[in-house]
Amino acid sequence: MADSRQIEALAADWLARRDADDWTADEQRRLDAWLAASARHKVEFLRLQSAWAEAGRLQALAAGLPAGTLPPRSSAMADGGEPRADARPDLRGLTFAPRDRGGHRRRGWQHGLAAALALLMLGPVAWGSWQLSGREQASYASTVGQIQTITLPDGSTATLSSDSRLDVTLSRGERHVALAKGEAFFDVAHDTRRPFVVETDGRRVAAVGTRFSVRRDPEEIRVVVTEGKVRLESRAGPDGTAQPVSLLPAGSVATAGRNGVLVRSLPVAEAERYLEWRDGFLTFDDTSLAAAAAEFNRFNTRKLELGDDAVADLRVGGNFRWSNAEGFAHLLEQGFPVRAERHADRIVLHTR
Repeated sequence: MADSRQIEALAADWLARRDADDWTADEQRRLDAWLAASARHKVEFLRLQSAWAEAGRLQALAAGLPAGTLPPRSSAMADGGEPRADARPDLRGLTFAPRDRGGHRRRGWQHGLAAALALLMLGPVAWGSWQLSGREQASYASTVGQIQTITLPDGSTATLSSDSRLDVTLSRGERHVALAKGEAFFDVAHDTRRPFVVETDGRRVAAVGTRFSVRRDPEEIRVVVTEGKVRLESRAGPDGTAQPVSLLPAGSVATAGRNGVLVRSLPVAEAERYLEWRDGFLTFDDTSLAAAAAEFNRFNTRKLELGDDAVADLRVGGNFRWSNAEGFAHLLEQGFPVRAERHADRIVLHTR
């Protein structure tokens, strides 16, 4: 799987070379072949092209001109209406800084403050009570489009994805979390005396001190481990026999459903891509448009709908802000045979 930063760099290089004076028909054929090789190539090229055009408009606004005034054509155009060579962007040296993964730990005090404000201002978001005796209970929920981080009394943190709910019970022998719906990422405080157990749909994910996520879908659950190890357990079979236990080290992505457990071992940085929703992003790699639309719909009240089977089967790739379904639809219209029908509560995608 090609690295996203590598694809970004290649797309930037192609964009810069295309705008150069010596662009040839042979280079255009090579660019077309690169774009056709992967949906991620095409989406990344279109994204950079749009971003650069937007950057050019922002630069013009910052050039000391009155608001609403466009720069004169001579500032970027030579005689005859052609772009001046010195006005063309050179993107070949452009690099993209990786998002700061460590920021999740460094921003802990901000997350704690946000959780405290949520408790004060959004009474229904968290309810129940923490008891001073041996058993403590509370429930937490996030709304559609809300990412909420809470700090538990044992020092662990839980980051709730959009439209998710947790029921938490802490006792002297176990820290128990029931994931009623949605997805959550856990940064577990180390405590060998009390395992940290997340239970959902008849399966238990047990840890002592680690970082992992659990996601509950209608037909399966998914566990992603980014630090330490967790143990994935299933309920006993119909005949009462115990089911196999899966030990998942860092980099594991496990999917558990009716047909058992499928475990993939990935580099940790690649496994982290499944958790980019915490930073406001969704990452797709040769993903069907039907699956991509379903991911966007988890985070937005304005839904992406598929108008026909052909559009549902299109393959897409790239990195997108989950809050910008409109921008995603616009990119599809630019790079694919897709027409978007826009309504106040939904965007319907059709093949052209």
